[in-house]
Amino acid sequence: MTLLLGRQARLRWLHLIIGGALLMPYFLVGTVVVGTYHRDGSAFTSLPLQLTAFAYALPMAAVTGLFPLARPLSVAAVRALCGIPAERLADGPARTRQARVRTAGWFTLHLALGAVISGMTLALTPLAVSLMALPFFSAVRNSAVLDLPRALTRPWVLALAPFAGLAMLVALAGCAAAAGALLAGRAPVLLGPTPDDRLAAAERRAADLAVRNRLARELHDSVGHALSAVTLQAGAARRVLDSDLEFVREALTAIEETTRRTVGELDSVLGLLRQGEDGPTGPALDALDGLLARCGVPVSYIARVDPGTVPAAVSREAYRIVQEGLSNALRHGGRAAPVELRIAVCDKELAITLDNPLSGRAPVVRPGGGRGLRGITERAVLLGGRAEAGPHDDDRWRLTARLPLHIPAQEKQ
Repeated sequence: MTLLLGRQARLRWLHLIIGGALLMPYFLVGTVVVGTYHRDGSAFTSLPLQLTAFAYALPMAAVTGLFPLARPLSVAAVRALCGIPAERLADGPARTRQARVRTAGWFTLHLALGAVISGMTLALTPLAVSLMALPFFSAVRNSAVLDLPRALTRPWVLALAPFAGLAMLVALAGCAAAAGALLAGRAPVLLGPTPDDRLAAAERRAADLAVRNRLARELHDSVGHALSAVTLQAGAARRVLDSDLEFVREALTAIEETTRRTVGELDSVLGLLRQGEDGPTGPALDALDGLLARCGVPVSYIARVDPGTVPAAVSREAYRIVQEGLSNALRHGGRAAPVELRIAVCDKELAITLDNPLSGRAPVVRPGGGRGLRGITERAVLLGGRAEAGPHDDDRWRLTARLPLHIPAQEKQ
């Protein structure tokens, strides 16, 4: 009985009743169309003509199902009443032709089965109840509305009438359960995601992942650089605390400026993360002089480019690449290691070259850490450029990056 009258069966029966109700406007239009050929009023009483009106109604319902908003409405009803897992159904309006055709097929099937089950429910339920009441109420047997044949008033017929009525109700419940199961089985096929929907979902996930990766790089580069600089400055100040107070004051001032600036950058990146936006983040090449002054390592800087002529996206990524290169120089060369930085425009590309002495151990990308060099490569590749890092002339480490000055429009955001 659970299959026939359980909670899920009752909800699916309700879903079918809703489908029958939705078909009524189309059915009335079909009846009017049929009535234009049969002006004697038989369109409302003749079963063949009613079936003809039903046949007229279904194509009209199918046209309605082609509208994009038909799918989210149908999906909402199926999720609530048919017990279909949400992940098996598509989200959003049907935009492609394939999705609209599938939705129209579902809408037509739902309304057609719903109309049949609704008609059976309206017709068989009163009849079954009347049959079950025949042996017990003479008023029912003598009702002019029922106008029962004389054969149905015989004692043995009256004794079987309740069982016949009960059988009708069970048959009705069975038909409703079968129709509901049929709809539930077709729902993932007709309302499920199409290949285009899956592709669009994959593109959305890839875009979200790209934004998150970008924010992660921003956090790593800004905070990682600041921590490296602060650590080295604090360590140097501790070593000369008793002998060079002026240096200690300069180191503390640099630490204060570095942390204040980094907190501002961190707040900006976290704000974008909270808002889910992918807007411009971080400083650009025009702020490079301040970075070099605070980086904690001597830098020889040669620039053959006007920062104002570099596209904003390229300028921001170039700043971060230089910042990460300086962080690596600090980690692996120390404060005394001189760094040579050259930025120039060459063959419509922004060329960045950063050299620093090797200290017996080169920067490496380690599992779970050391993501700076990998981040530099990712930044360059996302703009259509390239980056390389490795030993040079046996005693130096060289980082090179080439970023195109003309990038796709979507990368400029």
